[in-house]
Amino acid sequence: MVNPVSIPPDFEVGPWRVLSLRGWGSYGVVYQVEQAGLTGPFALKLAVHAQDPRFEREQVLLSRLSHPHVPRLRDQGLWKPPGGKAYPYLVMEWVEGVTLYEWAAAHSLTSRQVLRLLAQVARALEATHAVEGVHRDVKGGNILVRSDASVVLMDFGSGHYRGAPPLTHPPPLPGTAQYRSPESLRFQWEWRHDSTAHYSAQAADDVYALGMTAYRLVTGRYPPSASRIEEGPKGPRLLQTELIPPGEWAISCPELEAIIQQMVSLDPSVRGSAGEVARVMERAARKAGRRADAPITPRPSQEQNSQRTRAGAFSLTRWRAAGFAAALGALLVTGVWWTSQRQPSVAAQDAQEGAASGLADEALPPTEDGGIPAPKPEGIALEMPRKPFAGQSRPPCEKPEVEIHGGCWGRLSDVAPPCNNRSYAWKDGCYWPILEPPRPATSAPR
Repeated sequence: MVNPVSIPPDFEVGPWRVLSLRGWGSYGVVYQVEQAGLTGPFALKLAVHAQDPRFEREQVLLSRLSHPHVPRLRDQGLWKPPGGKAYPYLVMEWVEGVTLYEWAAAHSLTSRQVLRLLAQVARALEATHAVEGVHRDVKGGNILVRSDASVVLMDFGSGHYRGAPPLTHPPPLPGTAQYRSPESLRFQWEWRHDSTAHYSAQAADDVYALGMTAYRLVTGRYPPSASRIEEGPKGPRLLQTELIPPGEWAISCPELEAIIQQMVSLDPSVRGSAGEVARVMERAARKAGRRADAPITPRPSQEQNSQRTRAGAFSLTRWRAAGFAAALGALLVTGVWWTSQRQPSVAAQDAQEGAASGLADEALPPTEDGGIPAPKPEGIALEMPRKPFAGQSRPPCEKPEVEIHGGCWGRLSDVAPPCNNRSYAWKDGCYWPILEPPRPATSAPR
């Protein structure tokens, strides 16, 4: 039986003909599709859970947007396989490109290039905020750079807008841990005893995430955590300070460094609106001196700062979306506060944030053109591997994901073994590995 993660080429979803599977995440699958009479291809994002309300949110938000740096929504509908339930889908323009961090790794990046690239993202956020929406997952892995150096802000699957109906079962805190604002962390701490408390993301959260993206882009790393828990006279308390300036790790033009520091300010009112950030970046890109055209380089003295770095890995708060526990010791149950000794490498974090590759070569070898390999013949079951694939998400897993053999997996609803040729049997269910959205597809969900 065909299900959302096993649709073969030439199969039709509504009026759209499937060309290939291009990526998948916790809540959806992305296919490259085409339609007769239309110049394509297009990206079809299909829910893996029947009647998933997240898709309605994303559809409404995208339908309000018409911007050169946001994927254009082309269609929406419900797909109902024979004898099955209805699964919502969205169709968007196909965006060909590489993630921002991948693009930067292939270029000798200058401050002026960073200013020009991120100004475009800020403009996309400005348009989103203008329609009373928030993206809630701004990061380098969700920004695609085209061959002409224009960018597109992808993945509005975590987005929200004013007046959106609440989800019946609220998901964990949306977004990616490294990019969450200090105020969102503070809210989670202050309301840690109330399981019904809900943080309402603001435009300032998106600006902070853009600032953290810029910090990572310029320095090649995430900053040490500025949030920590200390024991006080009245029990544990959350303390927050400003981040270490990016200039301590890398040499860039002063205009860029100042803008980054402003965007990641502890005070949301200092960050400015997305439109203000865009204007400042555009002005700096035009008027900055020759230093802005010099390649961004690591600061020579950074390796000597042993108190703030250890083996190139830095202290970072890893936040489990369920929130903090009441006491410091209980944090290990619902959240993890990483020390420098346990901080994952930047390479590992990038793999989690979204790489262009899929699973490990030994599991699903790529085709010659780098696409998804052809499916195995029907009837050949895939056994659950004993360890995670390269690039697969590791615990803590976000709901509704489950941990199996050290990796995060999604369960196919309404499907029981024998499983199809793209999923793995485990106990009484069929599962697929959870990756950060593979690129270069389109807004594959987290």
